[in-house]
This record gives sequence, C-alpha cells and structure tokens, in this order.
Amino acid sequence: MTTSFTGPLREAEATAPSLVERLCAGEVAAVGEAYEAHHEAVRAFAGRLLGDHDAAEDLVHEVFTTLPRAIRRFRGDSSLRTFLVSIAVNHARHFVRAAARRRAAGERMAAEPTGSSRSPDEDLERQRLARALSCALDGLSLDHRVAFVLCVVEERTSSEASEILGIPEGTVRTRVFHAKQKLRQRLQRGGLP
Repeated sequence: MTTSFTGPLREAEATAPSLVERLCAGEVAAVGEAYEAHHEAVRAFAGRLLGDHDAAEDLVHEVFTTLPRAIRRFRGDSSLRTFLVSIAVNHARHFVRAAARRRAAGERMAAEPTGSSRSPDEDLERQRLARALSCALDGLSLDHRVAFVLCVVEERTSSEASEILGIPEGTVRTRVFHAKQKLRQRLQRGGLP
C-alpha cells in the first residue's frame, strides 16, 4: 500500500514559481540560485573554450551578470544550463581574442630560461608543443572553435550543440569536421604527427 503526502508543504511546492519564472520576474535571489546550480558547468565550458582560467572566470561572471536581461530570450525548449552555455558562446568572441593575447605573452615568458630540473631538450619540446597547440587553436574561427569544444572536448552530441548554438545539427557536424581538419593541418605543418 502506497501513501502520498498531500499536505500544505507539498501543495506550496507545487504552486511555487520555478527558477526561470523567478529570474524573469527579476528576483535577485534567483540569479544566485542559478549561479549555485550551474556555474561549474559554465566554468568548465569556458575553460575548455578559452584555455585560460582567469578568462574563463571572467566569462562566467559575464554570463551571470547578463542573465537577468538575457532570460527574456529563454523560450523554455532547452534546459536553463544549455541556455547559460549559449549565453557564454555569445559573449566568447572578446574573451577568445583576449585569451589568445595572454597565451602569446605566456609563451614569451615560458621561452625565458628557468631553473627547472628538466633537460633542455624536454623544455624545448614542451615549448614547441605548447606553441603549436596554441597557434592551432587560435587559428580556428570562433564558430569552428566553439563547435570543436562542445562536441570533441566536452563530448556533447551534435544535437545538444545544435540546441546551444541555435543552428542546424548538420552545420554543427560540418564545423567540427572542418575544425578537426584545420587543427590536423596546422599541427602537421608545425612538425607534429
């Protein structure tokens, strides 16, 4: 015999506004709840896309700062998390350029001699690999880079990426294909297998 609780607490939960409704109403606490629930997923995506911890943090901040205005565009046909990643994609262009500049500066600093315990040959090989990977990623268009990060790095399906980007699934697959080709060509030109 199964019993169910239908007391006042359960009824209040059923009539309580959803997080999205509260965000649309401009409730400040709802932004905090959305942050608590989804910031790790948005930060992970931003970190993979930008390759820079500080830039990823800045992008996460930007996403949740703009959420109260952006929530008006939320149609409810995807999850709130997916919507937040799509906001990150929309704001990523500035951050991708800034991250590329920071990586270039980091490479210049890495080229300076250090007192490491690795052999000089190992240091040179690591620097060469880091430069090749950074240049290859920086050489991709934002569209290709985002599709690559979503589908290859984060292992999302092309359907999920399509939903996030608001483009057809076939376009996502095409962008991933071209991104892989371009990365492979750039790395091979740099002497990497």
